[in-house]
Amino acid sequence: MKINVGVFFGGKSVEHEISVISAAQAMAAIDPVKYQVIPVYITKDNELYTGDALSEIRNFASLPKLLEQCQRVYLLKEKGKTLLLRYPSKLFGNPVLTALDVAFPVVHGTNVEDGSLQGFFELHDLPYTGPDVCASAVGMDKWVMKCVLQGAGLPVLPGYCFQSSLYYVRTQELIDKLESLFEYPMIVKPVNLGSSIGISKASNADSLKDAIELAASFSGRVLVEPVVVDLKEVNCAVLGDFEYTQTSACEEPVNTDDILSYRDKYMGGAKQGAGQGAKGMGGAMRKLPADIPADVEDQIKELAQKAFIAMNCSGVARIDFLLDMADNQIYINELNTIPGSLSFYLWEAASLSFRDLTDHMIQLALKRDRQKKALIWSNETNILANFNDYGVKGAKGAKGERF
Repeated sequence: MKINVGVFFGGKSVEHEISVISAAQAMAAIDPVKYQVIPVYITKDNELYTGDALSEIRNFASLPKLLEQCQRVYLLKEKGKTLLLRYPSKLFGNPVLTALDVAFPVVHGTNVEDGSLQGFFELHDLPYTGPDVCASAVGMDKWVMKCVLQGAGLPVLPGYCFQSSLYYVRTQELIDKLESLFEYPMIVKPVNLGSSIGISKASNADSLKDAIELAASFSGRVLVEPVVVDLKEVNCAVLGDFEYTQTSACEEPVNTDDILSYRDKYMGGAKQGAGQGAKGMGGAMRKLPADIPADVEDQIKELAQKAFIAMNCSGVARIDFLLDMADNQIYINELNTIPGSLSFYLWEAASLSFRDLTDHMIQLALKRDRQKKALIWSNETNILANFNDYGVKGAKGAKGERF
């Protein structure tokens, strides 16, 4: 009997379209012999839809027309099963479309990759691939991630994080503070976005102000870091969980802009014809394998696994590194908990097929669910059975009474 896999994608995120691309790739890769794929599209208004037409990326060219072919749905936990139901339900007939055995979120950005969707699955007792709520939240917050990695003794660049609104009331004070911490150029980032959205380089005070205002338009907090001038970027993916990890091949992204941009990652760094963007991260320009010495590659792979464990990740994650060629220092830039295209191209270069990659991810999700079910989640003693009226006041209002 096939396992029903709900592939969730889209969502209220500026990386919505990238999620659609990644999900289409993943759904095509999942083994149809072992798994029944049920696409579940999350609109930018957080409405859920399902339908076979959602599996074809070309159908998203006209979203209203596509949704007319699909069924709006919602999730319901009933009698130990997580059900996918029609909405609105009809007066006659069974509203249940199917039961989901495992969720496979292929989402990017805030409101979905940051633990929000993972918490939704937790509430419905639905096993899911990828990191748990905490790891997802930390992975989406560049400042908190930096603190966690630094606390684990892993190399990261220094940084300074502040509330976006603070900039508008203490502009010069904040610029002076940053200039006292770092030399120009500086990198300015929204704290909780990926895909290089809202990131820019500042070479003087005026461009620093522009960069902060750009980042602040995307996020309530801004992160500023020093620039590694003699830079080489290298990425490596990790697959596994806390018990076992394996690393992919390493890549060296090629950027056509001053920094690696959204265009470099998802549009090959140049104008494309219709449909070319469906390659996602798999179509970006890169050196694969990365042009680095064997000993540096070994260091990067070891650090990637340590970062993966420190963040308590599961499934597949891509760790992005900054190599300072001036002094041969290696820094962890960030960890992508659900990387674009699930980094399948890095795994194919390491002799692991996309199909096998998705299979490993699903099995890891089911393994984590079995481990969770072995834990104690409730107290058998019902303290409310003997609760008296005085108890509603709580401990402060008890005045010595016992119940």
